[in-house]
Amino acid sequence: MKVLAAPVLTTALTASLSAVPAAASVASAPELSGSAVYADGANRISRYAGGAWALVAAPGAMPQFAASPDGRKAAWITANGQLRVKQGAGTRTVATKLQGGTPCLTPVWSADSGRVAYVGANNTVMAVDADGTRPRRLGVTKGVCHLAWSADGRFLAGYTGEADALYRLNTRTGRAAKAKGVKWVTHVQSLSPNGRYAVVEVPPNPDQLGDGSWPASFRPLIVDMVTGKKARPPVKGRPLGAFYLADGRLVARVSGRSYNTLVVFDRAGKEVQRIAEPAKARNQALLQVLP
Repeated sequence: MKVLAAPVLTTALTASLSAVPAAASVASAPELSGSAVYADGANRISRYAGGAWALVAAPGAMPQFAASPDGRKAAWITANGQLRVKQGAGTRTVATKLQGGTPCLTPVWSADSGRVAYVGANNTVMAVDADGTRPRRLGVTKGVCHLAWSADGRFLAGYTGEADALYRLNTRTGRAAKAKGVKWVTHVQSLSPNGRYAVVEVPPNPDQLGDGSWPASFRPLIVDMVTGKKARPPVKGRPLGAFYLADGRLVARVSGRSYNTLVVFDRAGKEVQRIAEPAKARNQALLQVLP
């Protein structure tokens, strides 16, 4: 897989970061506080904010889970195919008869933390409100694994069960298109606000596809799903992941000896902030970066 050289990489990254509606003002965006949502090796989902940890949910042994962008809700699919949502002290089942026991078939939250999308029968992507009301069909796609949802609500992206292609589903038309330039893919972490760019993980070869579990860390690659162009976040050290915020900023996670660091880029691709993660999060999966 070809990755762009440095001058072109910067241009491609800037393009991906600027892919946000003009109404959003990054200049006025406040600095991030360091709050985030993590999942540990036992699939316990916890929110870190204000120097303190709070358990959000403990879905159990199967890692088919997702944390909401507001950091206060979690959704997961049980081994017997129930989609459950936890908010505060309450847990409710919002969909049934789904495919449980398949790690890559994770649900995903909308940007406003109000809806959950998931894969139903025959590769049909459905969405339901967090309270279990208003189920509706979004479309059909072969890209059913590790769904990511753009902040504008228009696109979802995921990879195939064979890990050999990335697809983008248009929720307005209900149709999906295969992304260019991706031969193997094992994770979709995040989409740019307009859904054109995806943060993904690609394996070095098809013999290292894994089992589809949510990775505690991965080497992030930004893919333009229309042109197939690719770029790496321009951070020094060992990157462990990357995440788009709803306002278009990109947060890259970088490995450290005692703790990891979150490096924030504005829409122009300029580094604007560095945040030290808590040491406890060092070997945990990053699920959400909170404002």
